[in-house]
Amino acid sequence: MKIIDIRETAIPLNSTLRNAVFDFSQMKTSIVAVITDVIIEGKPVVGYAFNSTGRYACGAQMRMRFIPRILSADPDSLIDKERNNFDPGKILSVMMQGEKPGGHSDRSVGIGTIEVAIWDAIAKIEEKPAFRSIEERYNPGGAKPKMFVYVGGGWYAPGKGTPELLEEMQGYLDMGYTQLKMKVGGASISEDMKRLEAVLNLVDHDGWNLAVDANCGLSRQGAFDYAKALEPYKLRWYEEPTDPLDFQLMSEIADIYHAPLATGENLFSVQDVQNLIRFGGLRPNHDVLQIDPPQSYGFGSVTQTIKMLNTHGWTANSIMPHGGNQMSLHIAAGLGMLLCESYPNTFGMFSGFADDAEVIDGYIELDETMPGIGFEGQSELFTIMSNLSNE
Repeated sequence: MKIIDIRETAIPLNSTLRNAVFDFSQMKTSIVAVITDVIIEGKPVVGYAFNSTGRYACGAQMRMRFIPRILSADPDSLIDKERNNFDPGKILSVMMQGEKPGGHSDRSVGIGTIEVAIWDAIAKIEEKPAFRSIEERYNPGGAKPKMFVYVGGGWYAPGKGTPELLEEMQGYLDMGYTQLKMKVGGASISEDMKRLEAVLNLVDHDGWNLAVDANCGLSRQGAFDYAKALEPYKLRWYEEPTDPLDFQLMSEIADIYHAPLATGENLFSVQDVQNLIRFGGLRPNHDVLQIDPPQSYGFGSVTQTIKMLNTHGWTANSIMPHGGNQMSLHIAAGLGMLLCESYPNTFGMFSGFADDAEVIDGYIELDETMPGIGFEGQSELFTIMSNLSNE
């Protein structure tokens, strides 16, 4: 059993959407195919992944460092002998050879994308959905095959006013979502409060069914101004008001903002998250921690992060994955997380879940019959992925 090739390519997102910080018009994401010599139903098992959305393609690091290290390693050294399968921990260790401590964002996205693709292959070899393979190893009996999903939207776009915003958000409710999230910080605070009030009307002014996301785009004063303006609404959470590494400022905001805060998607390692909870003033099992698996060393690192958080009083019910894709859905379900993000129709073929997936009263049921992460159920995306593995 061995990995015979790892291929990557960069694909444009082709999105004109904008948040408080930047637009996505120039962004590309990396797609990875891990090709093995394991044959099932006459075909080699191939694991796939992409590096989520919000970070640029990272093919150079993969080609120059991580892929050669895996392909040059002794194949037997990458195997879990007890399970007769690939060992993601051993493969991660090989990718980390020669890497200096710290500087996680220089490598965590490239390594994490490959690691998630390996998990796709592992689950296919076991002929199980990925969340079941994850559950068996890290969370026996604790999976959530029926996962609550909230929808991220409320983007800024050219010519988009409040009527268009309401049309967008009502569309999500019509799809079956019950909890919404909208962008703030890309307009004046007075305009954003009007946008917020309009969307709140759609959910009967129940703030628990609406979150806001500033995408780290506010100044220090702006973060406090928004906190004070948002406080009366008792929203589900106020996400990433400012620089994700300014833990002192996050702590100061937590002192005056009593509803939940959310952050973590722009951290890249167990150590980063540990520093956040040590110094960021976040409140266990009140605030929400977000982790993006392929951007932070992959599924294995997420499990280590949760293990670390448990020692500080946090449970999986305060943690959710960022990304809104099949990868996030499987790690959330396998580890029994709080909920999962969703971005339908937002980033083209990289958006959302399987083509036939249904959201009913805010919940989605994972497919127990499709092995792996399930990209095969996303026809447009899988066409690109399979073309890569067949080159």
